[in-house]
Amino acid sequence: MKLTRRELVVGASALAAAGAVAVAARRLRATSYASDSDLAAQPPEIVKTVGAMPYRRFGATGLEVSEVGFGAWAIGGQAYGTVDRQDSLRALALAEDLGCNLVDTAMVYGDSELVLGEFLRDRRSRWIVATKYSYQPAGITATLEQQLSRLGTDVVDFYQLHALPEDHRVYDELYALKKAGKVRFVGVSLYSANDIDYLIDHSMIDGVQLRFSLLDPDPFLRRAGRLRTSGLAVLIRSSLKEGFLTGKFKRDATFPAVNDQRHAWSAAQIARTVDEVERFRFLEADAGSMVRAAIAYPLSFSGVSTVLLGTKTAVQAETDFGQIPGARLSARSLGRVLAIQDALDAGDRRSPRSLAKRVLGRY
Repeated sequence: MKLTRRELVVGASALAAAGAVAVAARRLRATSYASDSDLAAQPPEIVKTVGAMPYRRFGATGLEVSEVGFGAWAIGGQAYGTVDRQDSLRALALAEDLGCNLVDTAMVYGDSELVLGEFLRDRRSRWIVATKYSYQPAGITATLEQQLSRLGTDVVDFYQLHALPEDHRVYDELYALKKAGKVRFVGVSLYSANDIDYLIDHSMIDGVQLRFSLLDPDPFLRRAGRLRTSGLAVLIRSSLKEGFLTGKFKRDATFPAVNDQRHAWSAAQIARTVDEVERFRFLEADAGSMVRAAIAYPLSFSGVSTVLLGTKTAVQAETDFGQIPGARLSARSLGRVLAIQDALDAGDRRSPRSLAKRVLGRY
């Protein structure tokens, strides 16, 4: 039987539609938290230890980095309440004594870079200094010059864009700064699986910074395999979920200080987050405390180079760099974590907005 042209066109359209439906179905099936793809595939490689601090490779840069890094947002005084500058300096010194060798900051973190500049005098060679360009109006080159002055150094070890740029010419200027010796290595702070894909496929970046916690498993889990084989350094931020995964907050917690970013959280958001944290309380038996368990989670993945812990006091530094390094979760605990994340949809994989983006291939 000979088909008419119209029948051929209709048939081809039907096949194309069926193919599109099949692709969309495959993308929707990927909303599950599959254990074969999301669990830590292999233990992290430890290249050496300094005291009790394990060190890992910092991607393909040749640098070796403490697996716990100093997150310096809090010492800037604009994110987590008031700061005692001298206590912050003591915290940095104690972190160094306990084996930490990486500090991460940004110009938009209040006085953080200035505090670090004071601390780094006569000890600059002991630290990998990471900071960020946050798209200040002055532009990346002029901003970096200001940051070098604030930090009291002539080079930044790891210079990051605070998000993917809208104007891709920013990459060219970033690479030019690296070629000129103003920065040693470059990276980007990322927020989605698509961001990770784009960066791996289209840039000459040395590393990335990602949110990753028990309550925020994505985008890291979504791209754990690609990250592990990419040669990129991977810095993890927010592993304590703004402090909630310490397990110390109650449902009625409040944050009255206006310079605390949690001040803007609603009572419902705080209560819901506390309830979600309680689902992971069983990990205390595995790790010894909720703090150690929460940080042991990202530390259990081989694709992670270092986990940044926001620290502003010497008491916090004693815990962050004296008690946390070396923490890992067992395979059994990781399996239970994944099941809870699935039940909570912690990666927001099944929200209407995420499902729509996934069907369109934009997630």
